[in-house]
Amino acid sequence: MELLLNSEIVSKRYFYPRYSSFEQPYYVESGENILACYYHKVENPKKTIIHFHGNGEVVSDYFDSFLPQIEKLGCNILFAEYRQYGLSTGEAPSLVGMLEDVEKIIKSIGVAPEEIILFGRSIGSIYALHGASLFPNIAGLVIESGIANVVSRIFIQMDKLESIIVEQMIEEGKIYFDHEKKIKAFHGQTLVLHTQYDSLIHSSNANTLYDWANEPKQLKLFWDGDHNNISSVNKEEYFNVLEEFIDGF
Repeated sequence: MELLLNSEIVSKRYFYPRYSSFEQPYYVESGENILACYYHKVENPKKTIIHFHGNGEVVSDYFDSFLPQIEKLGCNILFAEYRQYGLSTGEAPSLVGMLEDVEKIIKSIGVAPEEIILFGRSIGSIYALHGASLFPNIAGLVIESGIANVVSRIFIQMDKLESIIVEQMIEEGKIYFDHEKKIKAFHGQTLVLHTQYDSLIHSSNANTLYDWANEPKQLKLFWDGDHNNISSVNKEEYFNVLEEFIDGF
């Protein structure tokens, strides 16, 4: 039986793939899927960041503003791409199905887990958290505008559902998206970033994820900005916090 969390109706409310071309993609194979990621390296990197973006974005959206800042911080960065996003091919994006891609992406760069920081923004928090549970000795985990309860988020975005469907989704969520269990399995350092007045994903998600995380951990709530402009509106403070986190290893 098909997982409800992988169904087309759920995927269409969670994912907004679009085409975007760029030079020198870094391809990662995951089953029938060819993921067109982007890998930027610096000399003598402090750490290597693997970044999972939001659902309405593609990796090339990060080239002009985010990438130069990470370069200044002295880190390599792999921008992970999703199925059918950007230049990627393969199956349509799906919540559970894409969990299978995370391990392939992390292993593809051949970097020791202790030198990696996983970074998940918005829906990307789902896949960063999954990676942290698969590789609990990874150095760091950054969650920006993240989601504590995936299934509850689905219910917000969908019309009335039959009780049997609700029950099945809750059960599937316990199996695949137990974020409390996943973040508690992680032993590295955690940084949670959120805006206090996020209009899409309430800041209570940040507080919950922070409470679940093991020490050492840090929570930063920004007073300015919203879900999609947290880093641009708070640029100086945002990257100062990120720099302190990176330099703390």
